[in-house]
Amino acid sequence: MQTATFAGGCFWCMVKPFDEMEGIIKVTSGYTGGHVENPSYEDVKTGESGHFEAVQIVFDADIFPYEKLLSLYWPQIDPTDDGGQFHDRGPQYRTAIFYHNNDQQKAAKVTKKEIENSGRFKNPIVTEILPASPFFPAEDYHQDFYKKNEKAYKADREESGRDGFIETYWK
Repeated sequence: MQTATFAGGCFWCMVKPFDEMEGIIKVTSGYTGGHVENPSYEDVKTGESGHFEAVQIVFDADIFPYEKLLSLYWPQIDPTDDGGQFHDRGPQYRTAIFYHNNDQQKAAKVTKKEIENSGRFKNPIVTEILPASPFFPAEDYHQDFYKKNEKAYKADREESGRDGFIETYWK
């Protein structure tokens, strides 16, 4: 088993794309990259804790390799937006790939360079590639939000503009 950590804006929208794939063992919503030990949602949502909302994925690399995770991650985000993602604004909603080893770092850099060279986006790719730091699971009500609160999840996702962006830039 290996671990991957991705920040892609609101973690509610980052769970479902990975959650039901064969070889994905667990997807946890949480916080990483900041200076506050064991932050709460209240700490993170201020934008002052330094943390990103992120998902941490435990996966079987023999079934679902890291490169496949990256190919699923990039089309979930606007990699040119350094002020947040879609309607979620602030530093806690920035995008980043947190690598857990040198192979993950190399693979992330390769895919970022491919996107930069693709001509898909006019603006620079600002998604950071950072070393993994302590990951703090979010409160229980944030875990599997798309399953527990299907109506609220769908409404938030629709309002965010994420799906329209994905359709325009990634399909």
